Amino acid sequence: MKVIETPIPGLVIIKPDVFADQRGYFFESFNKKQFAEQGLNYKFIQDNESKSIYGVIRGLHYQLEPHPQAKLVRVMQGCVFDVAVDLRKGSPTFGKWYGVELSCDNKLQLLIPRGFAHGFSVLSETAIFIYKCDGLYNKESERGICYNDPLLAIDWKIDVGKSIISEKDKLQPDFQNAEKNFNF
Repeated sequence: MKVIETPIPGLVIIKPDVFADQRGYFFESFNKKQFAEQGLNYKFIQDNESKSIYGVIRGLHYQLEPHPQAKLVRVMQGCVFDVAVDLRKGSPTFGKWYGVELSCDNKLQLLIPRGFAHGFSVLSETAIFIYKCDGLYNKESERGICYNDPLLAIDWKIDVGKSIISEKDKLQPDFQNAEKNFNF
């Protein structure tokens, strides 16, 4: 397993060791001991899965303190553009976002610490997206930021005319007005 630093402190890409031959492939998508050896000490307690079609943009979602969630995300089928936005006051990258293409072919994973908003867009015909969380879902803590906030200016890699967004995500506040209670 290789840990690849991003420009945002704490946000890392995980590149698993993939063993492939004529039969197919094998890799460990999570190994607590290997993660701990890299200083990544997470206790994941919930797994989630979603299936989406091309053009879907999900996000930007997060949960406030005291119910935040760190996430380890990956794609089982298809390809997505995955985005994390730093919401940690005092962080040198507060309000900045980072995006990476995750696919069933590259097998990359993004480890998103607590204090980040998260979203993704589907670049393939369909995508199955799976993620581990270190906290349970808590409806009262659930918050979001509008996916098309001009201050963030996220390039979702989708033609605007072909994007599919839920009504809930369309109604989220912009970054400046979104409730945030995270510290770096």
